[in-house]
Amino acid sequence: MTALRGEVAKAVVGNDAAVTGLVIALLCRRHVLLEGVPGVAKTLLVRAVAAASSLTERRVQFTPDLMPGDVTGSLVYDARTSAFDFRPGPVFTNLLLADEINRTPPKTQASLLEAMEEFQVSVDGTPRPLPDPFVVAATQNPVEYEGTYPLPEAQLDRFLLKLVMPLPERDDEIAVLTRHASGFDPRDLAAAGVRPVAGAAHLAAGRAAVGRVAARPEVLAYVVDVCRATRSSPSVSLGASPRGATALVLAARAWAWLSGRDYVTPDDVKALALPVLRHRLALRPEAELEGVTTDGVVTGVLDSVPVPR
Repeated sequence: MTALRGEVAKAVVGNDAAVTGLVIALLCRRHVLLEGVPGVAKTLLVRAVAAASSLTERRVQFTPDLMPGDVTGSLVYDARTSAFDFRPGPVFTNLLLADEINRTPPKTQASLLEAMEEFQVSVDGTPRPLPDPFVVAATQNPVEYEGTYPLPEAQLDRFLLKLVMPLPERDDEIAVLTRHASGFDPRDLAAAGVRPVAGAAHLAAGRAAVGRVAARPEVLAYVVDVCRATRSSPSVSLGASPRGATALVLAARAWAWLSGRDYVTPDDVKALALPVLRHRLALRPEAELEGVTTDGVVTGVLDSVPVPR
């Protein structure tokens, strides 16, 4: 983890939390939603993590005219053989960067559902498995909603984490400008010195190790109490589902393993509660008008639910 952070830091300044979140997603073989204004290095972060992890990476710019076949692939008639051949789409990769996913219509958004849940795509009734690992890193702009199609709750629930990438601190922004003034090219990571320090085998071994991390019954009950408390919040119209509780346990186990432990503590649950739950809650309209946020609801729940000893 330290070596991976070091390589990514050669291209991306700061954003340690986002780097850790992407690593957790890779270890859990789950997906991540990156939210931030344009220019905070969301795309660069994904490309740097892929390069440092020896993973293949493809980028799809989601637009209103993008079709499902543009993502999954399609059958193409070959006049030489008088047969239809399947041409894989960009989804056949290890790390798919779905850029501005909320700019494409629901029909195209839905083309990713099978890939995200079943790790395969079906074209003309034939299922085709995706590479292992396969992770979707989707980005969206939190301030530009004109011409967008909000992701439905069913698709949001498929993302293990929602990571918010803020504007950099002053010192970090100075460091970014200094790098660019010295000739840094974000399109050439090799020239920036980013080298592979991990691979698919390392991720598979890490995934197996995460699977051996123990979670005591008291910790599992704590996760359930936290998720149930989101459902009873007066500001929430839709709380965290059992899938959200399962995701919180999975992410907490990965964080515990990255922290050098083979067991989960309540602090691990607290550390991952915001990125795991913030996108799974739907606020009541009157609560939104009052300025309530899902982060505020989750923080209030963590403060109110008793922590096991």
